Amino acid sequence: MSGAEEAGDMLSEVTLNDACETLSENCEVSPDTKPKDIIVTIGATVPTGFEATAADEVQEKLGSKSRISKDRGKIYFEIPAIRLPQVHQLRSVDNLFVVVQEFKDYQFKETKEDALKDLEDLAKKLPWTDALEVWKLNTNLKKRKTRRKRGNQQGNSKKEKPKEDGCEQEAVGKEMDDPVQNSLEAAEIQDSECTDEKVPLDEDEQSDPKEELASNDENKNELEDCKKCEMDSETLKFRVTCNRAGDKHSFKSNEAARDFGGAVQDFFQWKADMTNFDVEVLLNIHNNEVVVGIALTEESLHRRNITHFGPTTLRSTLAYGMLRLCDPQPADIIIDPMCGTGAIPIEGAAEWPNCYHIAGDNNPQAVKRTANNISSLLKQIRSKESSISAGKPIDSIQWDSCSLPLRTGSVDVIVTDMPFGKRIGSKKKNWDLYPSCLMEMGRICRPKTGRAVLLTQDRKCFAKALSKMGHLWRKSHTIWVNVGGLHAAVYLLKRTAEKNEDLRSHW
Repeated sequence: MSGAEEAGDMLSEVTLNDACETLSENCEVSPDTKPKDIIVTIGATVPTGFEATAADEVQEKLGSKSRISKDRGKIYFEIPAIRLPQVHQLRSVDNLFVVVQEFKDYQFKETKEDALKDLEDLAKKLPWTDALEVWKLNTNLKKRKTRRKRGNQQGNSKKEKPKEDGCEQEAVGKEMDDPVQNSLEAAEIQDSECTDEKVPLDEDEQSDPKEELASNDENKNELEDCKKCEMDSETLKFRVTCNRAGDKHSFKSNEAARDFGGAVQDFFQWKADMTNFDVEVLLNIHNNEVVVGIALTEESLHRRNITHFGPTTLRSTLAYGMLRLCDPQPADIIIDPMCGTGAIPIEGAAEWPNCYHIAGDNNPQAVKRTANNISSLLKQIRSKESSISAGKPIDSIQWDSCSLPLRTGSVDVIVTDMPFGKRIGSKKKNWDLYPSCLMEMGRICRPKTGRAVLLTQDRKCFAKALSKMGHLWRKSHTIWVNVGGLHAAVYLLKRTAEKNEDLRSHW
C-alpha cells in the first residue's frame, strides 16, 4: 500500500468525534472557539483540465462550493476542520494544503530587493493560527490511526507465523512545539502516540510469563522513545516551496522561497531542512495572485492502487476524472481495451463497484501487471474488512483491441488511454491503429446510449480517424490536459443510433 493511500485510510477511519477529541486535546484554541467552529479554506491541486470535475466531486461529497483558481490545476473550498478525514478521501485531487491567506491582487514592487523585502514582512503578518491548528489535527489523526493499526498487528501476530525474523518499525511524526500557544500540554508528551513503537512478532502462542516480559520491555522502550520525542519536539523542521507563474516578477522562485523562508524561520524559530521536514510552507504566486498555505499531504494522493508500474502508468486522479466524465450508471459494463497496468479499471472498481470493469491489453506483460495490481487491491480490501470473501467487480484478459472477443452492442462505456506513439507504439502505426480501434469500439458499444472517453496526445491522427467514423461516433466534449509535460486531449464520444450490421462496409 502506498504512503498516500495509507494516509487516506488513516484519516478515513477516524470518526468525527475522534477528530474533535484530538483537536481539543492537542490544540490550544481560545475558549470562545470550538473545533467545529473552525472554518478553513482548503486548496487542492488536480489534473489540469479536470478542475470542474474536482469541484463537482467536492460539492457532491462534502457539500462545499469550490472556486477554480486562475492558475490551472487548483481549486479552493471551505470546510469545517473536523471534516478533514473526508477531504483526504476525495478521488480527484493530487495534493492538499490549508490556506493561511490569499491575496487576489498583490502589488509587487518593481525592484527585486523591495519585492523580496515585502515577502519577508508578509510572513510576520499572516494569520497562521487556524492553519497550524489544522496541520496539527492532520498530523494527530494520522498518529491515532497508526496506534490503532499497531494494535491490530499485535492482535493478529499470534494468528500468522511471520515469514522473516525481526520487528517492524513505523516512523511517527514529531509532536509540535506550538508556535502560536508556546507549548503542548504535558499529557500529550506522555501519550503513546508520540513514540516510535517496535511491534513484536510472535512465532507461536507464548506463555503468560513471556508475554508479561515482552510487555515490560515494550513499555521501557516506549518511555525511552517518549523522552526522545520530547526532545525532538522542541524545534520543528520546515521548508518553503515556491510555485511561481508569470513573467512580470523581478525575482525568481528560489529567491522568493529563500527570503520568505528566512522570515518564517525568524518568526517561529523553526529549523530549515529541505529533505527531512515536518512542515512544508507553500508560497504559490500566479501573476498578481499570491496564496500562502501549509501542505497536508506528504506525497500526491494519485499514488494509490498501483503497485506494479509500466512505462506509461496513468495517474489515478486522471483515471478518476475520465471515468467520472462518462457518468457510469449501476450495472454498466465498462472496459479498457488498452489498459496497460490497469489504472483506469482499478480506479473504476474502487469508486463504482456497482459496475463491471474489464481490463484488457495485447501485451502479456501488461496483462500480468494488471492482474498483480488487482491482486494487491483485493489484499488491501481483505486486510481492511477482515473478510475472505471481499472482492471487486473487475477482471483482466489478453486480447487484440482491434478484434475484441465481446458480443456486438454488449458494452456501455469504453475508457482508455490510447498509445501516444512515443513510449508505446509509433506515430506511423497510429494511422492504422486509431481508425481500426474506433471501428471495433463502435461495434461492441451499445447504440444511442454507449459512450467512450479516450485520452491521446496524437490529436491530428485521432481527428482524422474520427472524421472517418462520423457514422458511429459523435464528439461531445474535449478536455485539454497535461500528461507528463505533454499537451494531450480527453475526448468524450457518444455512440450514434446506427446499428451494428455490416459496419465494416463503411471502412
